[in-house]
Amino acid sequence: MELLELQKVDFALVELTLYLDTHPTDMQAVQQFNQLAQRRQQIANEFEMRYGPLLQFGHSYSRFPWQWVESPWPWQV
Repeated sequence: MELLELQKVDFALVELTLYLDTHPTDMQAVQQFNQLAQRRQQIANEFEMRYGPLLQFGHSYSRFPWQWVESPWPWQV
């Protein structure tokens, strides 16, 4: 369920990014983007605590032992 919510927020963030590229002075859109970015971080943190890291290359932390080999694939959650 967390993965679906994360995908929804990611979709909205991509759409808002595209909109803001052409409407950079829309204060309401910027505020909405920042709120969704904060929500995404919360959802991602909750997901990672439950299932393991989402992103590689230093974007996600790993508990010991190294979690990348233990984490479920996205279709397994």
